[in-house]
Amino acid sequence: MALTDLPVLGMLRTRMQWAQARQGLIAENVANADMPGFKPRDLAELRFDRATGTAVNTSPGLALTSPAHLAPPGQSEAGADAKGAKRFEIRPNGNAVNLEDEMMKAGDNQSDYQLAASLYQHSLTTLKIAIGKS
Repeated sequence: MALTDLPVLGMLRTRMQWAQARQGLIAENVANADMPGFKPRDLAELRFDRATGTAVNTSPGLALTSPAHLAPPGQSEAGADAKGAKRFEIRPNGNAVNLEDEMMKAGDNQSDYQLAASLYQHSLTTLKIAIGKS
């Protein structure tokens, strides 16, 4: 097994590839902001628990046993949408691209990529120190 085949490095590479693909979709959304009928696209969130088969959170959480109970933060009340109403505008020509949202996604995506790249670099540096090739 090579040092670059470690699961942590593989997960970081996958995260960087996902961020790269997402950046392409965000750029496509921005480029088509004036195209009639265009609907923005995005990648599904990358979840490593599916790839590794381990659960992220095994806690069953709190249950609402009465309509009078308040929902804990992050959990929706009975019949309520967990994410809330989407705040986007669809123009009369059918275009649903919101440039402000796309710019926010681009900034978040850039931060995610930089974090993964930094962790990858630090992991390689740590491995080099461990094998004595610093």
